[in-house]
Amino acid sequence: MMRRYTPKNDVQKKAYYNDRFWVAPQTPKGIVEEDEKFATDLERLKANFTVGDNYTELGFFVVNIDAKENFEVVKFCKEELGYRMLTEVSAIDYLADDGEFEVFYQMLNLKERKRIRIKCRVKEDQAIESVEPLFRSADWSEREMFDMYGVKINNHPYMKRILMPDDWQGYPLRKDYPLQGDEFAQWYEVDKIFGKEARDIIGPEIRDGAMIDRYDTERFARLGHEVPFGADISDGEPDTQIQYQEEGGVPLIGKMDPKKSKTIERR
Repeated sequence: MMRRYTPKNDVQKKAYYNDRFWVAPQTPKGIVEEDEKFATDLERLKANFTVGDNYTELGFFVVNIDAKENFEVVKFCKEELGYRMLTEVSAIDYLADDGEFEVFYQMLNLKERKRIRIKCRVKEDQAIESVEPLFRSADWSEREMFDMYGVKINNHPYMKRILMPDDWQGYPLRKDYPLQGDEFAQWYEVDKIFGKEARDIIGPEIRDGAMIDRYDTERFARLGHEVPFGADISDGEPDTQIQYQEEGGVPLIGKMDPKKSKTIERR
């Protein structure tokens, strides 16, 4: 059964909850100095760097630092505090609130079973130092930050887009990026392959992956009701016998009899 299609017009302008003033509950935060696992780590970080807000949350030691010291802090955590595995590098878009990104690094101390999340804020036009020389795994994560958010990374060995085409305009994971793409996105493939003169013939791309038009026979056909390409089905689709294997083909363990099959209503 296909899920019901819901139009996505202006979805970013709609409230996620019926009660606009409902606020999601926050996970409890603890005091780092009272946690035996992390108290010493915080003390050593304060002795060497500028440390901002810090707390424990869901088993993590969370600490805010100066973005200018990101490389040195990550290096210190790896070489001095034992967090020798980098498990995640990414960013969060807070541009609408204060014109900044939050860049974070999540690291794991396998020996002592401890996790740390290092956070810092960077302006939209501010670059941050690459930690790829410390962790090879940061290579693709930092490229994705640049590709999806536009976060600038200094001294990265190969700083270019990783998911989107090199000539793509805009950053798809920013909160101000349209859910179905802007005009550039809607015409990108058409302009690239056929040229702008084909726009009136082909039309814009349908960038909503959940949309299915069963009467568009050029793109969609129902099992058991297949029709030739481009056929007119305004009066309904003909029944087509379901065949699970061509006669004389590679034998299966056993052929399925549609009459003996059962459709379950629930998982």
